[in-house]
Amino acid sequence: MSWNPFKAGPKKQIVSKTVERDFEREYGKLQQLEDQTKKLQKDMKKSIEADLAMSKSAVRITSDLLGNPLCEPDPDFLGMVTALDTAMKRMDAFNQEKVNQIQKTVMDPLKRYGNVFPSLNMAVKRREQALQEYKRLQTKVEKYEEKERTGTVIAKLHQAREELRPIREDFDVKNRQLLDEMPKFYNSRIDYFKPSFQSLIRAQVFYLLLILYHPLYYF
Repeated sequence: MSWNPFKAGPKKQIVSKTVERDFEREYGKLQQLEDQTKKLQKDMKKSIEADLAMSKSAVRITSDLLGNPLCEPDPDFLGMVTALDTAMKRMDAFNQEKVNQIQKTVMDPLKRYGNVFPSLNMAVKRREQALQEYKRLQTKVEKYEEKERTGTVIAKLHQAREELRPIREDFDVKNRQLLDEMPKFYNSRIDYFKPSFQSLIRAQVFYLLLILYHPLYYF
C-alpha cells in the first residue's frame, strides 16, 4: 500500500497513538503466527514425504535382493532376506497408517487454521481503506471549518460532515472488531494445536512400538 509521509493529513487525530500501537502489535503477532504456521505445514509435509520415501526404499531394497542371484545358492541367506522383506513390508504398512493418522490429526487442522489468515488480512486491509477514507473526509471538513462562514461554505461544511459521519462509524466498527478478535484468535492457538500434537506424539510412539515389538522385525 502506497503511503506518502509528506502528504497533508487531518489536523484532528483520527486514531490515538495508543490504539494504533496496540493494533500494530496485535497484527504483527498474527503475521508472525501466519509465517510460522506456513513453515510448520511445509516442514510437516517434508517429514511425511521423507517417512514414506524411507519405508518404500527399504521395501525396494529387499525386493531387489530377492531377485538378485546372490540369494539363489544359499537357502539360509535367502530365508533371511525373505524375512527381512516381510518385515520391511510390514514396516511400510505401519508407516502408511501413521502417515494417514498424522494427515487427519495434524496436517488437516493446520490447513484449516492457515485458511483463516487470508480473511484476517482482508479485514485489516478493509480497516486501512476505511481509515484512509476517514482521514480524507476529516481533512475536507477541517478545510471548510477554516474558511469564512459564508452561506456556500456552511452548506458545504454540513454536507462534508454528513459524508464523514457514516465513514467514521464504519471505521470505528472495523477497528473495534479487529482489536477484539485478533488477540482472541492469537490466544486460541495453543488450545487449537495441543490435541493435534498430542496425536502426533501418540502416532510416533505407537509406530515405534509396533516396529520394535512385532515378531517379524526380529528375523
